[in-house]
Amino acid sequence: MIILDSLNRHLLGAYGSEEFDTPHLDAFASQSIVFDRHHAGSLPCMPARHDLLVGALDFPWRPWGSIEIWEDAITRDLRRAGVTTMLVSDHPHLFEVGGENYHTDFTAWEYTRGHENDPWRTVEDPTWIGSPALPVARNPRAHFHYDTSRTWFRGETDFPGPSTMRTAAAWIRANAGRHSKSFLLVDEFDPHEPFDAPEPWASKYRDHQDDPWLIWPPYAVDALAKGVLSPAEARSLRAAYGAKLSMIDHWLGEVLRAIDESPDADRTAVVVCTDHGHYLGERGVWGKPAHPIHDPLGHIPLMIRWPGADPRRTRRLSTTVDIHATLCDVFGVQPTHRTHGRSLIPVIESDRPIREAVLSGYWGREVLLVTDDISYTRGSVGAGFPLSMWSNRWSTMPIHARPDIRLPLPDARARLDRMPGSDVPVIRQPFVEGDLLPFWAYGGLVDTHLLYDRRDDPDQLVNRSDRDRPSSVESEATELLRHELAGIEAPDDLMERLGLT
Repeated sequence: MIILDSLNRHLLGAYGSEEFDTPHLDAFASQSIVFDRHHAGSLPCMPARHDLLVGALDFPWRPWGSIEIWEDAITRDLRRAGVTTMLVSDHPHLFEVGGENYHTDFTAWEYTRGHENDPWRTVEDPTWIGSPALPVARNPRAHFHYDTSRTWFRGETDFPGPSTMRTAAAWIRANAGRHSKSFLLVDEFDPHEPFDAPEPWASKYRDHQDDPWLIWPPYAVDALAKGVLSPAEARSLRAAYGAKLSMIDHWLGEVLRAIDESPDADRTAVVVCTDHGHYLGERGVWGKPAHPIHDPLGHIPLMIRWPGADPRRTRRLSTTVDIHATLCDVFGVQPTHRTHGRSLIPVIESDRPIREAVLSGYWGREVLLVTDDISYTRGSVGAGFPLSMWSNRWSTMPIHARPDIRLPLPDARARLDRMPGSDVPVIRQPFVEGDLLPFWAYGGLVDTHLLYDRRDDPDQLVNRSDRDRPSSVESEATELLRHELAGIEAPDDLMERLGLT
């Protein structure tokens, strides 16, 4: 399984785009079952990996964190079943607070240093003269370790993405034919920001040579209208994303070649997926700011090359937890904790549907329901409360720009509760208006709902919601959302916050 972080479905040739070159992804798609209706579940990075490795939706209960004590990553079940598991990654969130223990149950793992805010170097290389890491503007939001680390790269293969893919290909070649059952996870952080690539990639899509060199996108709504970005800066950033996308596509080719040359090739399933997309000016939005989940962010690619299955496209609905359920099905393991996924094997083998709806969201914000016909985003009623966080690990994404800020510890308002399907006591911490909240909880929709017709309005331009006089379609969407949340035993305060009690 290969995760390419922030891989935009709508910018891939396999999904109809001609803007950037992705020849290896496109060729892989021609050999695979291409899922046209695959959607993110929990957002952003670490919640999505919780969905993937643990198989339980994360966003109804907490914003971002480690594997909890009432659950296990699939790697623990696989090791008990005699499956060799390997992680190759340059994803820094897996190795910091909030992601501490996702790697620990792999048989082995290798971490490529230097991406984004990985604390790899403390000073710039004194011999750096600007190549291959080209001089660029620093991140205007804050200092990231990457700005220092990038000066130590000596060639393209020193950049974290190419290095990770070479490591993965080397593992495949060294282990080919040596394990009866194995699972390799390549968690590649590219094309996530910073959108940094050496030449010749860096200039590949720069049509205006006088544009500034930028690699750090802002997280902003109406960025151009508000002057956060100039048109030249916006062009530069979009071209930089394309450069990194094409570069990592090139190195993906080396991993795929290693698989194809392996004696295990004809009995190896290959999954290429992502956690979420990344706004690059669509709808005036950049990054992953406090903004509802529209298709550029939440409608994501999934391609599966499956032994014995003919290549084709499918429009069956699926989401990230379904990949976990598929892995369990393939290796014959059964999680002991409550999960929410449904195996994709019925879709792969006979194109049978496995679900009628997908749930998606960030903790503490609006919740998205997607069906074949509609996208329905339901915002909070009132001020966005009640709200609670459920965790016994009590870690979340650090705010690197503000080391003086940390998530407050549970206080006297906390009580012990139970996660669905578990007898393990869990700390349930309520929050009220004015409390310091985890970073991703801010900016959710309040007293506003969004209803889009996916068939007649694929660009999601016409909001058909009327909160005061809901149509029969919106009433049915509300009931289906209530049904889907009740089916996972979502917290009572989430139901109340959305006005679904």
